[in-house]
Amino acid sequence: MVVMGKVVAAQGIQGWVKVLPFTEYVDSLLDYDNWYIGNEQSWRPIKVLESNVHGKLVVAKLEGIPDRTAAEKYKGQLIAVSRDSLPEQVEGEYYWSDLIGMSVVNLEGHAFGIVDSLLETGANDVLVVKGEQGETLMPFIASVIQQVDLNNKTIRVDWQADYLK
Repeated sequence: MVVMGKVVAAQGIQGWVKVLPFTEYVDSLLDYDNWYIGNEQSWRPIKVLESNVHGKLVVAKLEGIPDRTAAEKYKGQLIAVSRDSLPEQVEGEYYWSDLIGMSVVNLEGHAFGIVDSLLETGANDVLVVKGEQGETLMPFIASVIQQVDLNNKTIRVDWQADYLK
């Protein structure tokens, strides 16, 4: 499964949910009629009956959620799609969801923390790394990102520890 978003609230009284997408484009979730809802340990397939972009969120009517009370129970649940339904990645490209949760270590072995999220700035994506020293923003560009090791969930960066402050 690839996590594509998170239910952040109920929308209206007819069982719609608001989803914060973790995708590069807000409308990317609209390409999939079947989602999985749950968490990293337990996923349940759920059919998307209708969905639309609403600002920076996606609002969706999901099968089996008849009203607002039922929709509110899904707040905080993750939305995923099966990995085999996603387009093939080219070498050196990564899904944001694969990077979230990875450890970030510089070339000298200093651990910065864990990738909490990513930001799109227009010029390049930015890793939001949270660790003991607080939050560190690192540009996701070739001169900084030296290695992404998906198997060991580690990103090696050319970034000095004193860049923190």
